[in-house]
Amino acid sequence: MHFYVLASGSKGNCCVVIGNTTKLVIDCGSTKHYLLESFKAIDLDYQKVDALLLTHSHSDHISQLKLFNQCLVYAPFKLDSKECIEVIPFETFQIGEFMIKTIPLSHDIGITVGYIIQNDENKFVYITDTGYFKRDYYTIINNADYYVFESNHDIPMLMKSQRPYQLKQRIISDSGHLDNETSADILANVIGNNTKEIILAHLSEAANTPQLALDSARNRINDPNISIRVAYQYKIIEGGQ
Repeated sequence: MHFYVLASGSKGNCCVVIGNTTKLVIDCGSTKHYLLESFKAIDLDYQKVDALLLTHSHSDHISQLKLFNQCLVYAPFKLDSKECIEVIPFETFQIGEFMIKTIPLSHDIGITVGYIIQNDENKFVYITDTGYFKRDYYTIINNADYYVFESNHDIPMLMKSQRPYQLKQRIISDSGHLDNETSADILANVIGNNTKEIILAHLSEAANTPQLALDSARNRINDPNISIRVAYQYKIIEGGQ
């Protein structure tokens, strides 16, 4: 399994997962120019992927949906612009070689899901845009080979920022985003012997830094065999094998 995090953050999100015979895109937010250039850079014909998986309906995750007018779309909500296959939390379905399970997340818009994608070789977990992650769900995402996992903000930095009070409250709420320390704690409890890579995702530009996110994760995960990196808003991060 191979993957690319093309964009991650409040201005857009997109990830590509490639197996032996199957190609998936998760979310399609960002500028049209950036996504097209990114697809070109990784040599992906985006209109011929096996499916587009959407996590929720915020614009930074679906803004370039029109690019995928030839693709099969799975989403936890109905689309006005085209037909899609509605997914529900805890549902398991198959696309090509991949068995995919949806997991409910806690965000402030409709139903939001994460995806656990598996083939015969690897398990890939994609979790962003949640203010809370139930301990009951740890077993569902445990011992994955690869994690793309939200580490949105540093709480002290957020509180010192110039953001409006109501926005700060939204971000730290159970329907907002995971902070660095909470993210690190969850990851430390779910990684296993199979875990090879962690990509910390959806970092806030105003209330976080790559170093703060990395430090939090490395303080809790002291395993030299696990690569820990951060995803960026406008930079391609490649992972997998």
